[in-house]
Amino acid sequence: MSPPIEILVDADACPVKDEIYRVAARHGLRTRVVANRPIAIPRDALIERVVVGAAPDAADDWIAGEAQRGVVVVTADVPLAHRCVSAGADVIAPTGKPFTASSIGMALATRDLMQDLREAGAVTGGPRPFSPRDRSAFLQALDLAIVRLKRAGFAA
Repeated sequence: MSPPIEILVDADACPVKDEIYRVAARHGLRTRVVANRPIAIPRDALIERVVVGAAPDAADDWIAGEAQRGVVVVTADVPLAHRCVSAGADVIAPTGKPFTASSIGMALATRDLMQDLREAGAVTGGPRPFSPRDRSAFLQALDLAIVRLKRAGFAA
């Protein structure tokens, strides 16, 4: 029997939780929603709330510890994405952008550059607002990741 596909959600400030729940239900996938505080989740046997400690990186550490091949991680946190990609997980940002072994280095470099520019006062704005196009791209990327894992022999 092949290992089951699972979705891990970096839930703090994740704008696509409802979309994840719908896709997971359609595919019959276990989904663990990880946060530093209790958050509302649907009443579904396949959806589990994981509340970690209050330490700043507790949720990231927990998710990275569970990341492996056959797991889809949803996060906008680039350092966490790097840890999960390195562990073999499929990682998708809420905007639908996949983090891969070939793209994660550039994502980290861009993140560091933007942080340096913000600290120097050269950049004062944050990321652009989340859009319906982002939501659509996310749904497509999540479905594609699940289909690829199923084709690779992972079970739903």
